[in-house]
Amino acid sequence: MRPNFDPAVNIAVKAARRAASVINQAANQLELLDIETKAHNDFVTEVDRAAEAVIINVLREAFPEHGILAEESGSSGTGDGREAEYVWVIDPLDGTTNFIHGFPQYAVSIALTRKGVPEHAVIFDPVSNELFTASRGRGAYMNDRRIRVSRCQRLADALLGTGFPFRQFAHVDTYLGMFRELAQKSVGLRRAGAAALDLAYVASGRLDGFWEIGLSSWDMAAGALLIQEAGGFVADFDGEGDYLKSGNIVAGTPKVFTELLLIVRSCWNAKSQSNRIS
Repeated sequence: MRPNFDPAVNIAVKAARRAASVINQAANQLELLDIETKAHNDFVTEVDRAAEAVIINVLREAFPEHGILAEESGSSGTGDGREAEYVWVIDPLDGTTNFIHGFPQYAVSIALTRKGVPEHAVIFDPVSNELFTASRGRGAYMNDRRIRVSRCQRLADALLGTGFPFRQFAHVDTYLGMFRELAQKSVGLRRAGAAALDLAYVASGRLDGFWEIGLSSWDMAAGALLIQEAGGFVADFDGEGDYLKSGNIVAGTPKVFTELLLIVRSCWNAKSQSNRIS
């Protein structure tokens, strides 16, 4: 039975599909792309900007009173100077590096937050044509089918997703400590290069847990809500709900999340203690 989506979700789906059309068209002529470097290992193309413009146009037409926080164009309010209660958080092409190399792991991610809390989420994979949606208190779906996190009960049985530090390397040693511990205490680690899809995969049971350091809010907002609505847990490294601000996230099934958080937090706190001593 097709779920009865909130109007905001329907509009976000429309925006995501239009952006995907831009992305798919460009994917057939990658050799023509104009690629710019925003920072070390951080790229943007005209496709990112064009997809973002399409998304914003669709959202602005339907919800002119809402604010926008988008990866490429930044933050904008309601147009009359007021701070918006509702803000759309947009990553028009999560996994740009994958995209420009023809590696088929990237997605459009759109979330609607109310006072900083995600209320609706849409993640669309234009390669596999998989659409992930969620609304707070109304469950999570993939292509209209209700999804749940996996039944994995132990970290020892878990397949984990992660993302290597790629822009800033201040925490690389701490991350490698986490990686070393978790590689030994799980069945495997996967780093596909698109955090939004990794989080959607946790929500749909393909991964049992995920962690990463230094993400942006547009990488996480939609995926975090998907996981919560699919029965999973999401937190920052302190076990609190400040991941959108800190950029540090741990997520997983209820049992896996608890074990994963203990290891990640231990490594993170050890780094902090070492910095204080030095």
